[in-house]
Amino acid sequence: MPIIKSAKKAARQAEKRTAHNGQIKKAIKAALKAFKANPTAENLSKAQSEYDKAAKKGLIKKNTASRRKANLVKIAKAANVKPAAKKAVKTAKPAAKPATKAAAKPAAKKATAAKAPAKKAATTKKPAAKKTAKKEA
Repeated sequence: MPIIKSAKKAARQAEKRTAHNGQIKKAIKAALKAFKANPTAENLSKAQSEYDKAAKKGLIKKNTASRRKANLVKIAKAANVKPAAKKAVKTAKPAAKPATKAAAKPAAKKATAAKAPAKKAATTKKPAAKKTAKKEA
């Protein structure tokens, strides 16, 4: 049992992290089991998503997740399951902003455009030094 305050805190954090990581691993195993029992495009997508989440959170390495996802696709192809097409994400355009803000921005742009660009100082390259051959006596 830790005695130092910081060690006690580290022990508490380790317990929480272990519990959280266990939940993520259980979710992966459940998704994998569901996919193997019923290989469908939807179950494939869920299992791949679980692997991606685990890799993003650092629970498994990125290449490990990639390898396991590739194996899932192999199983899906053997079962004649076509991967689900990626859904097109539609983003709604934000509503028109108040006219005061819209009018203020172009004015600011015009003010910066009025400034003349700074001229660069002309830099000239020095010619390469000539090599002189040493005379042997």
